Amino acid sequence: MNDWALILGASSGFGGATARACARGGMSVIGVHLDRKATLPDAEAVAADIKSAGREALFFNVNAADEEKRKEVLDAVAQRFQAGGPHRVRVLLHSLAFGTLKPYFAPEPKDALNKDNVQMTLDVMAHSLVYWVQEVHRRKLFGRGSRIFAMTSAGGTRVAATYGAVSAAKAALESHIRQIAFELAKDGIAANSIRAGVTDTPALRKIPGHEKMIEYATKMNPHGRLTTPEDVARAIVALSHDDLGWLTGNVLGVDGGEDIAMSS
Repeated sequence: MNDWALILGASSGFGGATARACARGGMSVIGVHLDRKATLPDAEAVAADIKSAGREALFFNVNAADEEKRKEVLDAVAQRFQAGGPHRVRVLLHSLAFGTLKPYFAPEPKDALNKDNVQMTLDVMAHSLVYWVQEVHRRKLFGRGSRIFAMTSAGGTRVAATYGAVSAAKAALESHIRQIAFELAKDGIAANSIRAGVTDTPALRKIPGHEKMIEYATKMNPHGRLTTPEDVARAIVALSHDDLGWLTGNVLGVDGGEDIAMSS
């Protein structure tokens, strides 16, 4: 069986680290990312590292939330899978971080969340997971033993000044994972949310006040440091082991104990 990892958000952060880790673990990688000229070298570097590990890299610079682009990517994947096999998507990681960071209420209406902001954030950061999993499943690209992971955060249950729409997306994402785990159990497919600790990624640096978040998390984490994308990537590869298929439908903390320390 030729195993592949399908990484949504593959050029940086958790997605980039997981793509590299999956390649080191023997998987070829389908990378979906959205980068302009300035950040495109990040995606190219990830693809190069995958090839250096002796695996194949199929990368697509498209909007993962676009229905037509999703179909184009999976058409290309299905065609590649027909060329020698058998193949399966062993790991699907949803790591899309694109949403609106505004408060619900502001002195000027233009500075507050509106309907389009909320719908876009929920669609990209939560609902797109469902559509990708549906399409992969319908095309029979999964196999028994496949694993589905979605990147959530402590923001799914906590609040911050401008995090409302993203927090709602994380809560929805966790709910989607539970339903996916329930419905795909009969096919031998497990699904879990990964709740990483505070991690210094490009997505974190877009959040107002991220400097204080980094300082506080470093102080509170029992290990005295932040979570890294590599910490999470190694956990995802380990959780993809054949013996861990009974672990499904959960929110799994990969944070070095940060959450329990902040809750104490």
